[in-house]
Amino acid sequence: MTHPLGNPPSKIIAVHLNYRSRAKERGRIPDHPSYFLKPPSSLAGTDDALVRPEGCELLGFEGEIALVIGSRTQRVSPENAWQCVRWVTAANDAGVHDLRHADHGSNLRSKGADGLTPIGPRLLDARRLDPAALQLRTWVNGQLVQDDTTDTLLFPFEQLIADLSRLVTLEPGDVILTGTPTGASVVVPGDVVAVEVSGGGQSTGRLRNPVAVGPALEPYGAIPKAGPTEREAAYGTAYVPTDLLDKEVEVGLRSVAVATLSAQLRKRGLPHMSIDGVCPTQPGAGMVGVAHTLRYLPLREDLFKKYGNGMNAQKRAIEELRPGHVLVMDARRDTSAGTIGDILALRAQQRGAAGVVTDGGLRDSAAITELGLPVYHGGEHPSVLGRRHVPWDTGMPIACGGALIQPGDLIVGDRDGVVVVPPDLAEELITDCQEQERRERFITEQVRAGHSVDGLYPMDPDWHEQFERWRRVHDPSHTSGTSDGLG
Repeated sequence: MTHPLGNPPSKIIAVHLNYRSRAKERGRIPDHPSYFLKPPSSLAGTDDALVRPEGCELLGFEGEIALVIGSRTQRVSPENAWQCVRWVTAANDAGVHDLRHADHGSNLRSKGADGLTPIGPRLLDARRLDPAALQLRTWVNGQLVQDDTTDTLLFPFEQLIADLSRLVTLEPGDVILTGTPTGASVVVPGDVVAVEVSGGGQSTGRLRNPVAVGPALEPYGAIPKAGPTEREAAYGTAYVPTDLLDKEVEVGLRSVAVATLSAQLRKRGLPHMSIDGVCPTQPGAGMVGVAHTLRYLPLREDLFKKYGNGMNAQKRAIEELRPGHVLVMDARRDTSAGTIGDILALRAQQRGAAGVVTDGGLRDSAAITELGLPVYHGGEHPSVLGRRHVPWDTGMPIACGGALIQPGDLIVGDRDGVVVVPPDLAEELITDCQEQERRERFITEQVRAGHSVDGLYPMDPDWHEQFERWRRVHDPSHTSGTSDGLG
Protein backbone atom coordinates (compact mmCIF):
# COMPACT_ATOMS: atom_id res chain seq x y z
CA MET A 1 0.00 0.00 0.00
CA THR A 2 1.49 3.31 -1.10
CA HIS A 3 0.67 6.77 0.19
CA PRO A 4 2.23 10.19 -0.46
CA LEU A 5 3.92 10.55 2.96
CA GLY A 6 6.71 8.10 2.28
CA ASN A 7 7.83 7.32 5.84
CA PRO A 8 5.00 6.36 8.19
CA PRO A 9 4.02 8.93 10.83
CA SER A 10 4.48 8.30 14.54
CA LYS A 11 0.72 8.63 15.00
CA ILE A 12 -2.60 9.38 13.32
CA ILE A 13 -5.05 11.38 15.43
CA ALA A 14 -8.71 11.58 14.39
CA VAL A 15 -11.41 14.00 15.58
CA HIS A 16 -14.84 12.62 16.43
CA LEU A 17 -17.20 15.53 15.58
CA ASN A 18 -16.10 18.76 13.94
CA TYR A 19 -18.58 19.83 11.22
CA ARG A 20 -21.84 21.49 12.20
CA SER A 21 -23.73 19.43 9.65
CA ARG A 22 -22.44 16.17 11.13
CA ALA A 23 -23.09 17.32 14.70
CA LYS A 24 -26.67 18.16 13.74
CA GLU A 25 -27.00 14.74 12.12
CA ARG A 26 -25.76 13.09 15.32
CA GLY A 27 -28.02 15.20 17.50
CA ARG A 28 -25.30 16.69 19.72
CA ILE A 29 -22.81 19.55 19.60
CA PRO A 30 -19.70 18.93 21.73
CA ASP A 31 -18.23 21.65 23.92
CA HIS A 32 -14.68 20.54 23.14
CA PRO A 33 -13.04 18.38 20.48
CA SER A 34 -12.48 14.72 21.30
CA TYR A 35 -10.06 12.33 19.61
CA PHE A 36 -9.07 8.75 18.94
CA LEU A 37 -5.90 7.18 17.51
CA LYS A 38 -5.46 5.16 14.34
CA PRO A 39 -2.29 3.09 13.86
CA PRO A 40 0.14 4.15 11.11
CA SER A 41 -0.30 0.68 9.59
CA SER A 42 -3.83 1.70 8.60
CA LEU A 43 -2.47 4.16 6.01
CA ALA A 44 -3.12 3.49 2.33
CA GLY A 45 -3.09 5.42 -0.92
CA THR A 46 -5.32 6.01 -3.90
CA ASP A 47 -6.61 2.91 -5.72
CA ASP A 48 -5.92 0.72 -2.66
CA ALA A 49 -8.96 -1.33 -1.70
CA LEU A 50 -11.09 -0.73 1.38
CA VAL A 51 -11.52 -4.29 2.61
CA ARG A 52 -14.69 -5.44 4.35
CA PRO A 53 -14.15 -8.82 6.04
CA GLU A 54 -16.56 -11.55 5.01
CA GLY A 55 -19.38 -11.71 7.54
CA CYS A 56 -19.38 -7.94 8.09
CA GLU A 57 -21.82 -5.52 6.46
CA LEU A 58 -21.17 -2.04 7.89
CA LEU A 59 -18.12 -0.63 6.10
CA GLY A 60 -18.45 3.13 6.48
CA PHE A 61 -16.65 5.93 4.64
CA GLU A 62 -15.90 9.40 6.00
CA GLY A 63 -14.33 11.95 3.67
CA GLU A 64 -11.95 14.17 5.66
CA ILE A 65 -9.23 16.80 5.38
CA ALA A 66 -5.90 15.50 6.67
CA LEU A 67 -3.25 17.80 8.13
CA VAL A 68 0.39 16.68 8.05
CA ILE A 69 2.56 18.22 10.77
CA GLY A 70 5.81 19.78 9.54
CA SER A 71 7.74 20.53 12.73
CA ARG A 72 7.99 19.21 16.27
CA THR A 73 5.13 20.90 18.10
CA GLN A 74 4.60 21.34 21.84
CA ARG A 75 2.24 23.76 23.57
CA VAL A 76 1.72 25.95 20.52
CA SER A 77 -0.87 28.75 20.68
CA PRO A 78 -3.82 28.82 18.25
CA GLU A 79 -2.36 31.98 16.71
CA ASN A 80 0.83 30.15 15.72
CA ALA A 81 -0.58 26.66 15.16
CA TRP A 82 -1.03 26.82 11.37
CA GLN A 83 2.70 27.44 10.95
CA CYS A 84 3.25 23.88 12.25
CA VAL A 85 1.30 22.33 9.35
CA ARG A 86 3.34 21.42 6.27
CA TRP A 87 0.85 19.61 4.05
CA VAL A 88 -2.90 19.27 3.54
CA THR A 89 -4.42 16.30 1.74
CA ALA A 90 -7.61 14.25 1.33
CA ALA A 91 -8.36 11.27 3.55
CA ASN A 92 -11.01 8.63 4.12
CA ASP A 93 -11.47 7.73 7.79
CA ALA A 94 -13.04 4.38 6.91
CA GLY A 95 -14.23 1.85 9.47
CA VAL A 96 -15.93 -1.52 9.84
CA HIS A 97 -18.66 -0.65 12.30
CA ASP A 98 -19.53 -4.31 12.92
CA LEU A 99 -16.47 -4.25 15.26
CA ARG A 100 -17.28 -0.94 16.93
CA HIS A 101 -18.77 -2.67 19.97
CA ALA A 102 -15.48 -4.44 20.76
CA ASP A 103 -13.36 -1.54 22.00
CA HIS A 104 -15.73 0.80 23.86
CA GLY A 105 -15.07 3.89 21.77
CA SER A 106 -11.36 3.52 21.06
CA ASN A 107 -12.22 2.37 17.51
CA LEU A 108 -9.05 0.27 17.36
CA ARG A 109 -10.51 -2.73 15.57
CA SER A 110 -13.30 -0.91 13.75
CA LYS A 111 -11.10 1.84 12.27
CA GLY A 112 -7.54 0.66 12.80
CA ALA A 113 -7.32 -2.24 10.37
CA ASP A 114 -4.76 -2.19 7.59
CA GLY A 115 -5.82 0.02 4.70
CA LEU A 116 -8.65 1.89 6.46
CA THR A 117 -6.94 5.31 6.29
CA PRO A 118 -6.25 6.09 2.63
CA ILE A 119 -4.81 9.58 2.02
CA GLY A 120 -3.71 11.52 -1.05
CA PRO A 121 -3.20 11.50 -3.91
CA ARG A 122 -1.42 14.88 -3.75
CA LEU A 123 -0.09 16.94 -0.86
CA LEU A 124 -1.01 20.63 -0.88
CA ASP A 125 1.37 23.23 0.51
CA ALA A 126 -0.29 24.49 3.70
CA ARG A 127 1.56 27.81 3.44
CA ARG A 128 -0.47 28.63 0.31
CA LEU A 129 -3.83 27.77 1.86
CA ASP A 130 -6.35 29.55 4.05
CA PRO A 131 -7.41 26.89 6.59
CA ALA A 132 -10.89 28.48 6.86
CA ALA A 133 -11.48 28.41 3.07
CA LEU A 134 -11.04 24.76 2.09
CA GLN A 135 -13.67 22.61 0.39
CA LEU A 136 -14.16 18.90 1.06
CA ARG A 137 -16.16 16.71 -1.33
CA THR A 138 -16.85 12.98 -1.41
CA TRP A 139 -18.40 10.86 -4.16
CA VAL A 140 -19.72 7.30 -4.13
CA ASN A 141 -19.84 5.76 -7.59
CA GLY A 142 -19.61 9.24 -9.08
CA GLN A 143 -22.51 10.69 -7.08
CA LEU A 144 -21.67 13.62 -4.80
CA VAL A 145 -22.60 12.68 -1.22
CA GLN A 146 -20.53 15.09 0.90
CA ASP A 147 -19.82 18.76 0.17
CA ASP A 148 -18.80 21.16 2.92
CA THR A 149 -16.35 23.94 3.67
CA THR A 150 -14.08 24.63 6.61
CA ASP A 151 -15.87 27.82 7.56
CA THR A 152 -18.51 25.55 9.13
CA LEU A 153 -16.13 23.78 11.52
CA LEU A 154 -16.99 23.61 15.20
CA PHE A 155 -13.27 23.66 16.05
CA PRO A 156 -10.91 25.36 13.57
CA PHE A 157 -7.75 23.53 12.61
CA GLU A 158 -5.57 25.91 14.67
CA GLN A 159 -7.61 25.08 17.79
CA LEU A 160 -7.20 21.34 17.22
CA ILE A 161 -3.42 21.63 16.90
CA ALA A 162 -3.09 23.88 19.95
CA ASP A 163 -5.38 21.65 22.01
CA LEU A 164 -3.51 18.47 21.14
CA SER A 165 -0.07 20.01 21.66
CA ARG A 166 -0.90 20.96 25.24
CA LEU A 167 -0.33 17.33 26.24
CA VAL A 168 0.87 15.40 23.18
CA THR A 169 4.04 16.21 21.27
CA LEU A 170 3.27 16.32 17.57
CA GLU A 171 6.13 15.01 15.46
CA PRO A 172 6.93 15.85 11.83
CA GLY A 173 4.81 13.65 9.58
CA ASP A 174 2.05 13.10 12.14
CA VAL A 175 -1.43 13.13 10.60
CA ILE A 176 -4.53 14.78 12.04
CA LEU A 177 -7.87 13.74 10.54
CA THR A 178 -10.12 16.74 11.10
CA GLY A 179 -13.63 15.28 11.03
CA THR A 180 -16.28 14.51 8.42
CA PRO A 181 -19.40 16.46 7.37
CA THR A 182 -22.89 15.07 6.92
CA GLY A 183 -23.40 12.43 4.23
CA ALA A 184 -21.01 9.76 5.50
CA SER A 185 -22.65 6.36 5.28
CA VAL A 186 -22.13 2.71 4.32
CA VAL A 187 -20.66 1.31 1.10
CA VAL A 188 -20.63 -2.24 -0.24
CA PRO A 189 -18.21 -4.33 -2.33
CA GLY A 190 -18.10 -2.98 -5.86
CA ASP A 191 -18.60 0.65 -4.78
CA VAL A 192 -15.90 3.25 -5.32
CA VAL A 193 -15.39 6.12 -2.86
CA ALA A 194 -13.59 9.30 -3.97
CA VAL A 195 -12.52 12.24 -1.77
CA GLU A 196 -11.09 15.59 -2.87
CA VAL A 197 -9.86 18.66 -0.98
CA SER A 198 -9.47 22.00 -2.77
CA GLY A 199 -8.66 25.59 -1.92
CA GLY A 200 -6.49 28.49 -2.98
CA GLY A 201 -6.57 27.32 -6.58
CA GLN A 202 -5.11 23.93 -5.60
CA SER A 203 -6.62 20.45 -5.51
CA THR A 204 -5.48 17.15 -4.07
CA GLY A 205 -7.13 15.33 -6.96
CA ARG A 206 -9.55 12.56 -6.15
CA LEU A 207 -8.52 9.90 -3.66
CA ARG A 208 -10.27 6.86 -5.14
CA ASN A 209 -10.68 3.58 -3.27
CA PRO A 210 -12.75 0.58 -4.38
CA VAL A 211 -14.55 -1.54 -1.81
CA ALA A 212 -13.68 -5.25 -1.74
CA VAL A 213 -14.48 -8.34 0.31
CA GLY A 214 -11.74 -9.84 2.46
CA PRO A 215 -11.47 -13.15 4.31
CA ALA A 216 -13.63 -13.75 7.36
CA LEU A 217 -12.11 -12.98 10.75
CA GLU A 218 -10.78 -15.89 12.77
CA PRO A 219 -13.06 -16.81 15.68
CA TYR A 220 -10.59 -16.12 18.51
CA GLY A 221 -11.63 -12.53 19.17
CA ALA A 222 -14.59 -10.17 19.03
CA ILE A 223 -17.31 -11.41 16.70
CA PRO A 224 -18.81 -8.89 14.23
CA LYS A 225 -22.06 -7.40 15.43
CA ALA A 226 -24.52 -5.33 13.38
CA GLY A 227 -27.06 -4.25 15.98
CA PRO A 228 -29.03 -0.99 16.21
CA THR A 229 -26.18 0.96 17.82
CA GLU A 230 -23.68 -0.13 15.20
CA ARG A 231 -26.10 0.55 12.35
CA GLU A 232 -26.91 4.03 13.60
CA ALA A 233 -23.20 4.87 13.89
CA ALA A 234 -22.50 3.54 10.39
CA TYR A 235 -25.47 4.95 8.50
CA GLY A 236 -25.87 8.25 10.32
CA THR A 237 -29.41 9.47 9.61
CA ALA A 238 -30.05 6.75 7.04
CA TYR A 239 -30.88 4.19 9.75
CA VAL A 240 -33.32 4.49 12.63
CA PRO A 241 -32.95 1.93 15.43
CA THR A 242 -36.46 2.67 16.66
CA ASP A 243 -39.49 4.08 14.90
CA LEU A 244 -39.73 7.86 14.84
CA LEU A 245 -43.43 7.61 15.59
CA ASP A 246 -45.17 5.14 17.87
CA LYS A 247 -47.21 2.78 15.69
CA GLU A 248 -50.34 3.10 17.82
CA VAL A 249 -50.16 6.89 17.56
CA GLU A 250 -49.64 6.67 13.80
CA VAL A 251 -52.63 4.34 13.39
CA GLY A 252 -54.72 6.59 15.63
CA LEU A 253 -53.89 9.73 13.67
CA ARG A 254 -54.66 7.97 10.40
CA SER A 255 -58.05 6.96 11.78
CA VAL A 256 -59.32 10.53 12.17
CA ALA A 257 -59.85 13.41 9.77
CA VAL A 258 -57.64 16.48 9.62
CA ALA A 259 -60.78 18.60 10.03
CA THR A 260 -61.54 16.83 13.31
CA LEU A 261 -57.98 17.30 14.54
CA SER A 262 -58.24 20.99 13.67
CA ALA A 263 -61.46 21.33 15.66
CA GLN A 264 -59.97 19.60 18.71
CA LEU A 265 -56.82 21.70 18.53
CA ARG A 266 -58.95 24.83 18.41
CA LYS A 267 -60.80 23.68 21.55
CA ARG A 268 -57.41 23.53 23.27
CA GLY A 269 -56.59 27.11 22.36
CA LEU A 270 -54.52 26.22 19.28
CA PRO A 271 -56.41 27.69 16.29
CA HIS A 272 -53.37 28.29 14.06
CA MET A 273 -52.10 24.73 13.54
CA SER A 274 -53.14 24.29 9.90
CA ILE A 275 -50.61 24.73 7.09
CA ASP A 276 -52.65 26.97 4.84
CA GLY A 277 -52.56 27.30 1.08
CA VAL A 278 -51.24 23.84 0.21
CA CYS A 279 -52.90 21.18 -1.92
CA PRO A 280 -52.08 17.46 -2.27
CA THR A 281 -50.68 15.59 -5.25
CA GLN A 282 -52.38 12.48 -3.88
CA PRO A 283 -55.84 13.65 -2.72
CA GLY A 284 -56.97 10.17 -1.75
CA ALA A 285 -53.87 9.32 0.30
CA GLY A 286 -53.39 10.27 3.93
CA MET A 287 -50.08 11.39 5.41
CA VAL A 288 -48.77 10.98 8.96
CA GLY A 289 -45.18 11.57 9.98
CA VAL A 290 -42.63 13.49 12.01
CA ALA A 291 -41.48 16.93 10.86
CA HIS A 292 -37.98 17.47 9.51
CA THR A 293 -37.57 21.09 8.50
CA LEU A 294 -35.87 23.06 5.72
CA ARG A 295 -35.78 26.85 5.50
CA TYR A 296 -35.38 28.90 2.33
CA LEU A 297 -34.45 32.58 2.39
CA PRO A 298 -35.00 35.13 -0.38
CA LEU A 299 -32.58 34.90 -3.28
CA ARG A 300 -29.41 36.95 -2.96
CA GLU A 301 -27.22 36.44 -5.97
CA ASP A 302 -23.93 37.08 -4.15
CA LEU A 303 -24.73 34.38 -1.60
CA PHE A 304 -26.28 31.77 -3.87
CA LYS A 305 -22.91 30.44 -5.05
CA LYS A 306 -21.97 29.65 -1.43
CA TYR A 307 -25.32 28.44 -0.12
CA GLY A 308 -27.14 27.27 -3.23
CA ASN A 309 -24.59 25.08 -5.01
CA GLY A 310 -23.16 21.65 -4.24
CA MET A 311 -24.45 19.75 -1.23
CA ASN A 312 -26.64 22.66 -0.17
CA ALA A 313 -29.21 22.72 2.64
CA GLN A 314 -31.94 21.43 0.30
CA LYS A 315 -29.93 18.31 -0.56
CA ARG A 316 -28.73 17.89 3.01
CA ALA A 317 -32.33 17.97 4.19
CA ILE A 318 -33.15 15.13 1.81
CA GLU A 319 -30.15 13.08 2.96
CA GLU A 320 -31.02 13.72 6.62
CA LEU A 321 -34.49 12.17 6.22
CA ARG A 322 -35.28 9.07 8.22
CA PRO A 323 -38.12 6.63 7.59
CA GLY A 324 -41.28 8.30 8.86
CA HIS A 325 -40.10 11.88 8.39
CA VAL A 326 -42.22 14.48 6.61
CA LEU A 327 -39.98 17.11 5.01
CA VAL A 328 -41.58 20.50 5.75
CA MET A 329 -40.24 23.48 3.80
CA ASP A 330 -40.51 27.16 4.61
CA ALA A 331 -40.52 29.05 1.30
CA ARG A 332 -42.24 32.17 2.68
CA ARG A 333 -45.43 31.27 0.74
CA ASP A 334 -43.60 32.29 -2.44
CA THR A 335 -44.88 29.93 -5.14
CA SER A 336 -43.09 31.66 -8.02
CA ALA A 337 -40.23 29.13 -7.97
CA GLY A 338 -39.87 25.41 -7.44
CA THR A 339 -38.70 24.14 -4.05
CA ILE A 340 -38.51 20.44 -4.92
CA GLY A 341 -38.52 18.42 -8.14
CA ASP A 342 -38.90 14.81 -9.15
CA ILE A 343 -35.31 13.65 -8.51
CA LEU A 344 -35.16 14.91 -4.93
CA ALA A 345 -38.72 13.70 -4.30
CA LEU A 346 -37.65 10.25 -5.49
CA ARG A 347 -34.64 10.39 -3.17
CA ALA A 348 -36.89 11.39 -0.27
CA GLN A 349 -39.14 8.45 -1.04
CA GLN A 350 -36.16 6.09 -1.16
CA ARG A 351 -35.07 7.31 2.27
CA GLY A 352 -38.47 6.40 3.69
CA ALA A 353 -40.10 9.82 3.85
CA ALA A 354 -43.78 9.78 4.78
CA GLY A 355 -44.39 12.91 2.71
CA VAL A 356 -43.34 16.43 1.78
CA VAL A 357 -44.98 19.78 2.57
CA THR A 358 -43.92 23.08 1.00
CA ASP A 359 -45.66 26.44 0.94
CA GLY A 360 -43.60 27.20 -2.18
CA GLY A 361 -43.79 25.89 -5.72
CA LEU A 362 -43.66 22.29 -6.91
CA ARG A 363 -41.61 21.43 -9.98
CA ASP A 364 -42.15 18.29 -12.12
CA SER A 365 -45.60 17.86 -10.60
CA ALA A 366 -46.74 15.12 -12.99
CA ALA A 367 -43.66 12.97 -12.31
CA ILE A 368 -43.95 13.53 -8.56
CA THR A 369 -47.63 12.56 -8.64
CA GLU A 370 -46.69 9.30 -10.35
CA LEU A 371 -44.29 8.48 -7.50
CA GLY A 372 -47.19 8.06 -5.09
CA LEU A 373 -45.36 10.02 -2.37
CA PRO A 374 -47.78 12.37 -0.58
CA VAL A 375 -46.69 15.92 -1.41
CA TYR A 376 -48.56 19.07 -0.35
CA HIS A 377 -47.56 22.25 -2.15
CA GLY A 378 -48.52 25.86 -2.80
CA GLY A 379 -48.82 25.44 -6.57
CA GLU A 380 -46.98 24.18 -9.62
CA HIS A 381 -44.10 26.14 -11.09
CA PRO A 382 -41.54 25.17 -13.76
CA SER A 383 -38.53 27.15 -12.50
CA VAL A 384 -35.41 25.82 -10.85
CA LEU A 385 -34.28 26.66 -7.34
CA GLY A 386 -32.18 29.76 -8.02
CA ARG A 387 -35.03 31.99 -9.21
CA ARG A 388 -36.46 33.08 -5.85
CA HIS A 389 -34.94 31.04 -3.03
CA VAL A 390 -31.65 30.24 -1.32
CA PRO A 391 -31.68 26.96 0.68
CA TRP A 392 -30.33 28.08 4.04
CA ASP A 393 -30.65 25.64 6.94
CA THR A 394 -32.27 22.45 8.18
CA GLY A 395 -33.55 21.07 11.45
CA MET A 396 -34.77 24.34 12.96
CA PRO A 397 -38.19 25.89 13.77
CA ILE A 398 -39.79 27.32 10.63
CA ALA A 399 -43.00 28.90 9.39
CA CYS A 400 -44.89 27.02 6.68
CA GLY A 401 -48.24 28.17 5.39
CA GLY A 402 -48.69 30.41 8.42
CA ALA A 403 -48.01 27.67 10.99
CA LEU A 404 -45.01 27.32 13.28
CA ILE A 405 -43.40 23.90 12.91
CA GLN A 406 -40.67 22.54 15.15
CA PRO A 407 -38.57 19.49 14.24
CA GLY A 408 -40.32 16.53 15.84
CA ASP A 409 -43.85 17.91 15.53
CA LEU A 410 -46.36 15.49 14.04
CA ILE A 411 -47.67 16.31 10.57
CA VAL A 412 -51.04 14.93 9.43
CA GLY A 413 -52.54 15.45 5.99
CA ASP A 414 -55.61 14.38 4.03
CA ARG A 415 -57.77 15.79 1.24
CA ASP A 416 -58.73 18.80 3.40
CA GLY A 417 -55.16 19.90 4.06
CA VAL A 418 -52.37 19.58 6.61
CA VAL A 419 -52.33 20.15 10.36
CA VAL A 420 -49.50 20.28 12.91
CA VAL A 421 -49.98 18.14 16.03
CA PRO A 422 -47.84 18.71 19.14
CA PRO A 423 -46.47 15.25 20.09
CA ASP A 424 -47.45 15.56 23.75
CA LEU A 425 -51.11 16.10 22.77
CA ALA A 426 -51.35 13.29 20.22
CA GLU A 427 -52.87 10.52 22.35
CA GLU A 428 -55.57 12.66 23.96
CA LEU A 429 -56.37 14.26 20.60
CA ILE A 430 -56.87 10.82 19.04
CA THR A 431 -59.27 9.81 21.82
CA ASP A 432 -61.31 13.00 21.59
CA CYS A 433 -61.29 13.02 17.77
CA GLN A 434 -62.58 9.45 17.65
CA GLU A 435 -65.34 10.40 20.09
CA GLN A 436 -66.25 13.48 18.05
CA GLU A 437 -66.43 11.47 14.83
CA ARG A 438 -68.53 8.80 16.54
CA ARG A 439 -71.03 11.47 17.56
CA GLU A 440 -70.97 12.99 14.09
CA ARG A 441 -71.76 9.60 12.53
CA PHE A 442 -74.83 9.34 14.77
CA ILE A 443 -75.91 12.89 13.89
CA THR A 444 -75.40 12.21 10.17
CA GLU A 445 -77.64 9.11 10.39
CA GLN A 446 -80.40 11.18 12.04
CA VAL A 447 -80.18 13.97 9.43
CA ARG A 448 -80.39 11.37 6.64
CA ALA A 449 -83.48 10.00 8.35
CA GLY A 450 -85.09 13.44 8.01
CA HIS A 451 -84.57 14.96 11.47
CA SER A 452 -83.96 18.67 11.95
CA VAL A 453 -80.59 19.78 13.26
CA ASP A 454 -82.38 21.83 15.95
CA GLY A 455 -81.37 20.18 19.24
CA LEU A 456 -79.43 17.54 17.37
CA TYR A 457 -76.35 19.50 16.30
CA PRO A 458 -75.09 19.97 18.98
CA MET A 459 -77.08 17.38 20.89
CA ASP A 460 -79.50 18.39 23.65
CA PRO A 461 -80.13 15.98 26.58
CA ASP A 462 -82.86 14.06 24.75
CA TRP A 463 -80.72 13.43 21.70
CA HIS A 464 -77.73 12.65 23.91
CA GLU A 465 -79.72 9.88 25.60
CA GLN A 466 -80.60 8.42 22.18
CA PHE A 467 -76.96 8.68 21.18
CA GLU A 468 -75.89 6.63 24.23
CA ARG A 469 -78.38 3.91 23.27
CA TRP A 470 -77.07 4.00 19.70
CA ARG A 471 -73.50 3.75 20.97
CA ARG A 472 -74.25 0.64 23.04
CA VAL A 473 -75.37 -1.08 19.85
CA HIS A 474 -72.65 0.18 17.52
CA ASP A 475 -69.73 0.32 19.97
CA PRO A 476 -70.60 -1.70 23.08
CA SER A 477 -66.99 -1.80 24.30
CA HIS A 478 -66.68 1.99 24.47
CA THR A 479 -67.01 3.85 27.75
CA SER A 480 -69.32 6.86 27.59
CA GLY A 481 -67.52 10.13 26.86
CA THR A 482 -68.40 13.74 27.43
CA SER A 483 -66.67 15.63 24.62
CA ASP A 484 -68.92 16.97 21.88
CA GLY A 485 -66.16 18.72 19.89
CA LEU A 486 -68.54 19.69 17.08
CA GLY A 487 -67.37 22.46 14.80
